[in-house]
Amino acid sequence: MVNYLLNHRLLWGKPDTLARLPTRRVIQPDELAKQDAVEDQSSSLPKNRQGVLPPIPENSPKYFTAETPPELVSIIMNDWPYSVPPEIEHVLIWIRLPLIPDDLPASIAPRIAQDGLWGFTGNDSPPPSPSLLPLYLPALSDWGVTMEKLVRSPRGTDEEEELVKQAGSQIDTYVRRHWPEDQWETAWFSNPPRLQSVPGLAHIHVFARYKGN
Repeated sequence: MVNYLLNHRLLWGKPDTLARLPTRRVIQPDELAKQDAVEDQSSSLPKNRQGVLPPIPENSPKYFTAETPPELVSIIMNDWPYSVPPEIEHVLIWIRLPLIPDDLPASIAPRIAQDGLWGFTGNDSPPPSPSLLPLYLPALSDWGVTMEKLVRSPRGTDEEEELVKQAGSQIDTYVRRHWPEDQWETAWFSNPPRLQSVPGLAHIHVFARYKGN
């Protein structure tokens, strides 16, 4: 799967022309790389080094921000989406840069290392309370998912909750920009590095519902 992603599926700074599933999202101009930037990437790696990403340009930011250059980002439809209602689009934002800074406040660093980052955009009402989780988990009982097996952090202090929100603010801004809130409702999350499917290559899951449906 790693070779498939790196050599074929991920289209850095380009539209997702390989998607198997349709989308209603309109590509934003700032997510397309200039042609010379794409060519620089493709020419910086010997052809015999398949499955290896080209080096990140020296002038790139250290971590992902909402202003990350498009040639370091690949927005694609998930070819194997989660079991979600048909009106929900499952999109992946692959990023060449780390998502989580290494200078997080000590009070939240262990929590984010365990839980990752998450958020909601475009909601007309508050998202469901975590207290409702026991009502929905029985649907996953056949896969052995129970409350007792869930690994999750307890709610922190108000200050800690605000710090966690700030840690995900760049992702949140990026999602709001590419899924305008007057058109889309989204839930997004990013796994911590220990759970990344491709080590060293971060990605964000976006579950988007078009409000016109």
